[in-house]
Amino acid sequence: MAENKTGVKWNRDETILAFDLYCRTPFGKIRYNNPDITELAQLLGRTPGAVALKMQNLAHFDPKLRKRNVTAMAHGSKLDSKIFNEFCNDWNELSYQAQVLRAKLQGRDLTEMMENVGDLDSVPAGLYKEQLIKTRVGQHFFRMAVLNSYGNRCCVTGLKKPELLIASHIKPWNVSDERTERTNPSNGLCLNSLHDRAFDKGFITIDQQYRIVISERLKDVPMDSKTKDWFWSYEKHQILLPDKFLPGKDFIEYHNDVVFQR
Repeated sequence: MAENKTGVKWNRDETILAFDLYCRTPFGKIRYNNPDITELAQLLGRTPGAVALKMQNLAHFDPKLRKRNVTAMAHGSKLDSKIFNEFCNDWNELSYQAQVLRAKLQGRDLTEMMENVGDLDSVPAGLYKEQLIKTRVGQHFFRMAVLNSYGNRCCVTGLKKPELLIASHIKPWNVSDERTERTNPSNGLCLNSLHDRAFDKGFITIDQQYRIVISERLKDVPMDSKTKDWFWSYEKHQILLPDKFLPGKDFIEYHNDVVFQR
């Protein structure tokens, strides 16, 4: 555990780590007894209550929460505002810097902390390896931020089993801006595997009111009656909304206009 910092002002590195955790934590679970908050508090030498409070302060600067009248702390500092504004359109850099800082505090190599990312040891050091690590870190951040915002449940069916859920891009990854869109949680939906595939191929979409729209091209696709009734029963139903990072209207418009098969 780091030295006790009770009463000491938060610095830039600590605030970056708190913001990264804020993005990956359901708003309703930002509390002192959350294990992830407790773990970060121990790493920083601060109390869990102080970390939770800092995350609430950062939430104060989230304009989408304000629009929904979600109550957050109103005592964010100038540093909180600076960090929020610096990274709210550069999610990939936020996730990467946070993991670099975490690795440094733990005295570990960043590649040792990354699970299920393939063999990075065989990749020679250099710009390519750094970019590869950034991509992997960003992908992990995107998945955690999206799934946790939706409470680890499919936004169509309510299925709550992380192993069966996918953080789906609304605007496809390959045409998204690397800095502002690819790892932006507002460019994500939490979907089960079937609806993820249908969404990816343009057989379903959501409209600007977050209602499910099903392509006419699915009407004559062979399937048993129970499956068909189940699939079509969700048409025009509003998706289960996340507690933060609402799907971006620009991303939805792109999916409607470019991906969806009418």
